Amino acid sequence: MSGPSLKKVDAHSSIHEAALNEAKELRSLLQRCLEDGEKNKAVQVAEVIIEHWESRTLKHAEAEEEGLYKELAEENPGLETLVTQLTRDHDLMRRIVKKIKMDLEIQKVNKQMITLLDCLVIIDEIHNEDEMNKLLGNNET
Repeated sequence: MSGPSLKKVDAHSSIHEAALNEAKELRSLLQRCLEDGEKNKAVQVAEVIIEHWESRTLKHAEAEEEGLYKELAEENPGLETLVTQLTRDHDLMRRIVKKIKMDLEIQKVNKQMITLLDCLVIIDEIHNEDEMNKLLGNNET
């Protein structure tokens, strides 16, 4: 059973927007650290970034998959393909976070990490748009 706010477009959208804005700010902070040659600070920021993606976006994704997606697909079997696509977005984000985490373990914080973070943001933006417009847009309860 998903929480009631996950089915409400405005509340759900606010959750996404807040997490995504924080992710963008952290990404910008990491880029500044790299540009300024602050390697130790960059590592610390990267650790915060990983924690952010894992605790905010990916935990939210897990809640969606375990509750909201299952409920909506049961209510409307025509949504199964969309739910599969949205779950794939989550999987892509998990894989990218795992790659960043592996790089961080060997203190490899560089411009490639910025590219990976940009990928995460783009996937999340598209995912959020699809979720709001295609999944929840006509299913608000």
